[in-house]
Amino acid sequence: MGLHGSHSQQRPTWSICRGRRCYRASRHRYISKDKFHDLISSSPFCNLQMLRMSGFIGIWPESDSFNDDGFGPPPKKWKGKCKGANFTCNNKVIGARFYNSEGDPTDIQSPRDFEGHGSHTASTAAGREVPASYLGLASGTARGGVPNARIAVYKVCWASGCYSSDILAAFDDAIADGVDIISVSLGSGYPVQYLEDAIAIGSFHAMKYGIVTSSSAGNSGPYPLSLSNYAPWIMTVAASTIDRKFVAKAVLGNGEVYTKNEGVSINNFDLNGKSHPIIWGGDAANFSAGANSETASFCLRGDLNSRKTKGKIVFCETIEDGSGVLLADGVGTIMADSSFSDVAYNFPLPATVVTLEDGQRILNYIRSTANPIATILVAEADKDVKAPTVVSFSSRGPNPITPDILKPDLTAPGVDILAAWSPVAPPSSYVDDTRSVEYNVISGTSMSCPHASGAAAYVKAAHPNWSPAAIKSALMTTARVMDPKKQEDLEFAYGSGHINPLKAVDPGLIFDAHVTDYVHFLCKQGYNTTTLKLITGDSSSTCGRTKPGRAWDLNYPSFSLAVEDGQHINAVFTRTVTNVGSPNSTYTIKAHTPFSGVSVKPSSISFSYVGEKKSFTVKVTGPPIAQQPIMSGAIVLTDGIHVVRSPLVIYTILPGAAYSYSIPAKKPSLKGSSLYHRNGIFRHN
Repeated sequence: MGLHGSHSQQRPTWSICRGRRCYRASRHRYISKDKFHDLISSSPFCNLQMLRMSGFIGIWPESDSFNDDGFGPPPKKWKGKCKGANFTCNNKVIGARFYNSEGDPTDIQSPRDFEGHGSHTASTAAGREVPASYLGLASGTARGGVPNARIAVYKVCWASGCYSSDILAAFDDAIADGVDIISVSLGSGYPVQYLEDAIAIGSFHAMKYGIVTSSSAGNSGPYPLSLSNYAPWIMTVAASTIDRKFVAKAVLGNGEVYTKNEGVSINNFDLNGKSHPIIWGGDAANFSAGANSETASFCLRGDLNSRKTKGKIVFCETIEDGSGVLLADGVGTIMADSSFSDVAYNFPLPATVVTLEDGQRILNYIRSTANPIATILVAEADKDVKAPTVVSFSSRGPNPITPDILKPDLTAPGVDILAAWSPVAPPSSYVDDTRSVEYNVISGTSMSCPHASGAAAYVKAAHPNWSPAAIKSALMTTARVMDPKKQEDLEFAYGSGHINPLKAVDPGLIFDAHVTDYVHFLCKQGYNTTTLKLITGDSSSTCGRTKPGRAWDLNYPSFSLAVEDGQHINAVFTRTVTNVGSPNSTYTIKAHTPFSGVSVKPSSISFSYVGEKKSFTVKVTGPPIAQQPIMSGAIVLTDGIHVVRSPLVIYTILPGAAYSYSIPAKKPSLKGSSLYHRNGIFRHN
C-alpha cells in the first residue's frame, strides 16, 4: 500500500473504557495501554477447496483446531512466510508474521498467541471440527465457519497497544501474500475521519485488490454513535446472542434458589452441593487499607478483610472479575448487577450473577439470620428462546462520520462462543488466573466478526470473482430479518439483520461497487485531491469537479436518510443492481415502510442475462421533522424465488451534522475492547 511512513506520523490518540474508568493511550498507540487491549484477527481465503485465513493478533498453532491432517501444500499463488521465534507453520497455518515498530518488550517476538484472542477468532472463522469444551461446560464439537480454510497470522498487537504503522504494514503484507478475506476485531476509541483511520486505509487497499475486510462494530453499546469501522468499504458486524445460555444457580440456606433472568455465569467450579457461610462485602471492610462499608460492598481488590471473608461466599453489589474475593480467601461470590443481563462471564472462583432485586433478597436473608449459608452450583447450558437478539454491549449506530451510510451492516453470533484458546492465557476475567484451557467461552464483537468473515469466505468460495462489495451485498440483502420489538434502536443495532450464509450464496441480485465509486463517495464527503491520496495511495486519484454533498448515490445495499432537525424529508437514492440469478427474470420493487411518501421507479425491472445491470430510484418525501428517533422500513425486490431486502431508515440529526467533514472538537472515549469481557465491565486496573 505504500502508506506506512506518512500515515504513521499522524497516529492519533486512542482510548479504552473499562466500567467507569477510562485509560488514555499515548499519542503513539493505536488503542490501549491496558494489557488486554483491543485485538485484531485477519483471514484470507483462496478457492473452492481450500480458503486461507489470516490473523492480526497471533495464534497457538499446536491447537487441535489448527491441525493440518488431510491438507496438501499451500496453493502456488501463496506468497506468505512463517517468521518468528518458537513458531512453526503447517499446511493449515500457512503464514505467520509479527510487527512491533515501537519495540514493545513485554511479549515474545513471535506470531504466537499469548492472550487467547487470536486463537479464538481464527478458530471461529476457520477452525477444524474437533471435540471441545470449557472445563467440561459446553461440551460438543467446535468448528469454524470454513474449516477447510488455510490460516495466516499477522500479529500487530502487544501489551502496550496496537500501532497504526504495524496495522498498515500487516495489511500490506496480507495483500501481497495473497489473502482473500481479512477479519479485523479491532476499533478506534472515538470517531475519526477515514484518512486518520489505519483500518479504513488498509481495508481500502484490500478492497482495491478484491479482498473483503470484515470488522467488529465495537463493544460500547447500547450507547448510540458508539460504533467503529464505519467506512462503507468495510463490512461492519454487530454481535447477537445464540440459542444457548449458561445458568449458574445460587442456593441459600432457607431453600431459595436464585439465577439471573438471562445470562449468568460460566461457572465450572463444583462445590459438591456443600453450603458455606455467606457474608455481605460491606460487613467485611478492610479498614486498614482505607476501605469502608460502602466501598467494600463492591468487593474490589484490596477492599475486603480476609479475616472475615476466609472460607465464605461473599455477596457483592456489583459485577467484578472475582479477584477481590479470591485474594481475600473467599470461597465464592454472588454478584448483583442488572447492567448486563444477556451475557455470561468466566471467573476464577465459584461465582454467579443475580439481578439487583434478587440481590436485595439475598442481603435481607444474610441480615435475617445469625448463621446464613449458601452454595453455588455448576453452570448448566439452557435454551435461550429469545435468540437471536443484539447483545447489550454491541456498539450502536448511527454512523458517527457519514450519516448517509447505515452502520452496522449486519449482525452475527457473538455471545458465549466456544473456540480455541492459548493454554498460557488466563481462562477467566482475572488476569492472574493460572489455570490452563485449550478452549474458552467468551463474548464480544470480536467473536461475531469472524462468524461474518467465515460467511464471507463461504460466499467467496462459491463466487471467487465477486468483488468485496458484491459479497457484502449478498450477505446483507439475504440476512435474517430481526424482530424489531426486541431492539428499540432497530437497524442501528443490527443493520440488515442476522447473517444467513446459505441464502447469501444465491442472492439473485447484488449491489456492486468498486474503487471509483468509493473515490466519488470520498470526494462528496469533502475530501480533495490531496487528502484523497492519503487513503487511496494513488497519485492519479482526483476529485475533479465533484462537490461535497449527500452520499445517497453510493451503490450501497441499505438506505439511510438523516434529516436535519426542522427540515423536510426529501431525498432521492439511486441504486444499480446486477443480476446474478436466473438469466431471464423480472423483479418487482416495493417499499415496505410504516411511513408514506416513499416511491420507487420503475416498479419492476427485467433481466435477460446474468451480469446485466439495471437501475432504479427511491424517492422519500415528507413534512418537516425534528427530534425523531429512528424509523425503519425496507425496499424489497423479488422475482418470486429470490427476495432482495435493503433496509431504509429515517432519523434526525442536528443542523449541520450531515455536512460535518471535520473531526469533532471533543473526542469521546466510546469504545471498549472487541473482546468484551476483558475490557467492557471490570472497573479495577
